[in-house]
Amino acid sequence: MKKLSSIQILIMAITAGVCVANIYYCQPILNEIARSLNLNGDDVGIIAPLSQAGYGLGLLFITPLGDKIDRKRLILYLQLLLIAALIGMSFSTSLLSLYAASLAIGLFAVTAQVILPMAASLVTENRGKVVGIIFTGILIGILTARVFSGFITEWIGWKYVYLISAAIVGVTAILMQTDFPSVEDRFEGSYLKLLSSVIHQLKRFRTLRLSALLGALVFGALSSFWVTLTFYLSGAPFNYKPDIIGLYGLLAAGGALMAPLIGKISDKGESPKKVLLLALTLIVVSIILLYLFPASNIALILTVLLIDVGVQAVQTTNIALIYTLDTKANSRINTVYMTSFFIGGSLGAFAGIIAWKHGGWNVVLLQMIIFIVLAVITTLNINNNQNK
Repeated sequence: MKKLSSIQILIMAITAGVCVANIYYCQPILNEIARSLNLNGDDVGIIAPLSQAGYGLGLLFITPLGDKIDRKRLILYLQLLLIAALIGMSFSTSLLSLYAASLAIGLFAVTAQVILPMAASLVTENRGKVVGIIFTGILIGILTARVFSGFITEWIGWKYVYLISAAIVGVTAILMQTDFPSVEDRFEGSYLKLLSSVIHQLKRFRTLRLSALLGALVFGALSSFWVTLTFYLSGAPFNYKPDIIGLYGLLAAGGALMAPLIGKISDKGESPKKVLLLALTLIVVSIILLYLFPASNIALILTVLLIDVGVQAVQTTNIALIYTLDTKANSRINTVYMTSFFIGGSLGAFAGIIAWKHGGWNVVLLQMIIFIVLAVITTLNINNNQNK
């Protein structure tokens, strides 16, 4: 099998991050979109969950196709459709067009989830490191998206967020059509059988079931943290403005650079369970820091770094682990895992908002600890014999 070069791995990581970022651009600029189009703010707010819903639909119905047709060709089609959706969003003038474009953006942004199993299928050595680099690209895209859209909107208007993104996606689409090796093994059945086979992977591997649950719990805790952090930092004793709050996303993106290191540790044969428990310990320490020093900016910075590194360590180890189960079914296995991952994130964000409303920051921290305790219990049940 032809090996991936460092440049090809970098292209895949950047492309994955660029694509997934599109579903988060709208979140800090909803009020500006509503104001510029003279629309009700609450009505416009629906575009945020619509893009998430589109991403979920794409995970379920598009990403499994990576096991059936050439992934390189599938990525090109998805990126072209994503460019069309982004241009449509920038020219939207009504609620209906905003809703349709947002749903389409989420649907075609799943390009990132075709790239991840593609990378895993194209390498046999250093798989954990390569997966870690691609996942770093995805996380940086998620964490910097809000900062990017906020600054572009502030300087030249929200429509340019989507036009600039369309141009960037176009550049990465060209780069992704360079000489990537092809995977010969293909799923030979019908599309319906392919979708049915996704559920079969969940039944087939206990490791996948446990990893999917673990990923959901950990991303749920992270989502609880980030969705309520804005409320926390907006009030006393910090009283920060949105631009300052957005900088914490950049700080977390810096921590994302740890993901390849975690993957490298996995490649050296360290027990997945040991790495996962260490990562969960970092998250617990970060939550305790915030509880003990609620007014300390230093404690907050350390928390952002520790929780981010901990979550990335869990996800990188999980992904490297599940991609050893059956390389011929990587796209379907990835569909199971990432669907669970994003469902966990949505539930975590919802739980965080409820916790904030009913008890403020300390109740949010308690809710996060509950998620991590459940994650520890799940991890203890993972067998180091991966092919189960």
